[in-house]
Amino acid sequence: MTKPQTNENRGIFAGLLDQPYLLLIAAPLFWGGNVVAAKMVVGQIDPILLLASRCLAATLVILPFAWPYLRADWAVVRRHWPLLMAYGAVGYALFNVFLYMGLKTTTGVNSAVEQAALPMLILGANFIIFRVRANGLQIFGVLAAIFGVLLTATHGNPAQLLTFDLNIGDGLVILACLTYTAYTLALRFRPPMHIMSFMGVSFAGAALTGLVMLALFGGGLGQFATLAQASPTVWAVIAYVAVFPSMFSQVAYARGVEILGANRAAPSHNLIPVFGTLGSVLILGERLEAYHFLAAAIIIGGIVLAEWAARRYRRQPA
Repeated sequence: MTKPQTNENRGIFAGLLDQPYLLLIAAPLFWGGNVVAAKMVVGQIDPILLLASRCLAATLVILPFAWPYLRADWAVVRRHWPLLMAYGAVGYALFNVFLYMGLKTTTGVNSAVEQAALPMLILGANFIIFRVRANGLQIFGVLAAIFGVLLTATHGNPAQLLTFDLNIGDGLVILACLTYTAYTLALRFRPPMHIMSFMGVSFAGAALTGLVMLALFGGGLGQFATLAQASPTVWAVIAYVAVFPSMFSQVAYARGVEILGANRAAPSHNLIPVFGTLGSVLILGERLEAYHFLAAAIIIGGIVLAEWAARRYRRQPA
């Protein structure tokens, strides 16, 4: 475990980087805010244009900070740049474009609750693809979380699945979750390099992907010109999603993991749907329905059950 350096003259920002619990609250707060921000501008900006603007701006913001680390890791970057850019294409660009498109026809609350199942989707995918050992209770927890997602996506009526009557927005959010699951599983193949180098190249991959999607499916690159007439809200949202969930959350979470370790930091991901739901209710004025509470209870129960089963399994003598 890395111990924070002690230096009284490093300033407020450096001091914040030594507060792991604050960092691990800030990261999911900004990630949860991504849903709220995108929902605020539905109908004001095309989702693909929002995605392309975010990725391009985030790349321009992070490159000056990442440049010294990119120079140090250049040999690794040169060998693995297609893989590194693919991480950005899948984990940043595709995930967010599916999310933004889904928010056109579903609520921020639904999106937040559906994303709550991400830890269980990742656990289940690890078991299926990489044969990562899982016991019966963990598998039950995964299935419970998936049922909670389906309960949310069908607005409390899972029988709709029999008639394939699924809200397209909820389906796109679920597709976004599956995309991020694939990205997370692929991280095991990430080359050893500094987090800032990784972010610099992967953000460039996300920006390139966003530009290609805008050119092919979003009306062309000339759509950037329409931003000149965009409202202050649209510009504020672009600035927010380009800086806070893109850069600050990544750095805050990486630093939190560095100080506390991955196992102690991982549960902070469960705060993302909490902040997303709170923001949707308090800022967007959305309503919480009975099925939201039921689905959240099922998903949280599945997560708790799977975590308890994993800890119990680890304590058993070999």
